[in-house]
Amino acid sequence: MNPVGINGTLIVQLVTFVILVALLYKYMYGPLRKVMDDRRAKIADGLAAAERGKEEMALAQKRATELVREAKDKAAEIIANAERRGVELREEAQGKAREEADRIIASARAEIDVETNRAREVLRGQVVELVVNGTQRILHREIDDQAHRDIIDRMVGQL
Repeated sequence: MNPVGINGTLIVQLVTFVILVALLYKYMYGPLRKVMDDRRAKIADGLAAAERGKEEMALAQKRATELVREAKDKAAEIIANAERRGVELREEAQGKAREEADRIIASARAEIDVETNRAREVLRGQVVELVVNGTQRILHREIDDQAHRDIIDRMVGQL
């Protein structure tokens, strides 16, 4: 046997090895490569999704900050409107109270005027009676009540 020579066993082994490599390439390396490519694509998609998630989170954070600012502005506006409305209501109530007080004062003055006029009329009547009675006593005689009343009424009217 020749140690360096090529014999049939070596050729069979070489053909078997080539067939084995071809079968491994076809049935093992191809599907394994496909699985690895799919895995690489999933990882790339995951990284892209994570990047998009970060961007969306930053955008959502920005929108949340904007919404909080808008809510604070709206709350400040509502508070300012409420304070302004409170001032308006207070001024309106004060105005109504002044009007009511003025009306009550005017009513009281009118009532005082009416009562004063009544009191004057009563006093005039009493003065007329006193004058007539006093005149009767002075003259010690009966005088014509109606004629003298007219004269006295004119005199009292001049008072």
